Amino acid sequence: MSDLKDNIQFVIAVSKGIARDQRARRTVLFFVVLTAMLMAFAGFVLFGRWLTPERPILFLLYWGACIWLTFLSILLAVHDLLMLRQTARRERQQLKAEVFGMKDEKEK
Repeated sequence: MSDLKDNIQFVIAVSKGIARDQRARRTVLFFVVLTAMLMAFAGFVLFGRWLTPERPILFLLYWGACIWLTFLSILLAVHDLLMLRQTARRERQQLKAEVFGMKDEKEK
């Protein structure tokens, strides 16, 4: 039971690190998109004969994993966009405070 708790804590810590660090987030995003594209290509070109609806379990597992990676890449991209906007807003407020010596109007 202790090993399971340690593993869960490790996964949570790694996930937080990826979510907070821009370089790690974009590296993970790159590899997730690359894997999804390679899976889609391989599914149509290389494994097309085996991934037919006549084999429903294999079909659903393979294409389900490909769809999951695609949705994961979309979520990571949206998260990256939101973090980028937050960073830009924060830097704009700091620049305004430095140049004009005032806080943002919303903070008054």
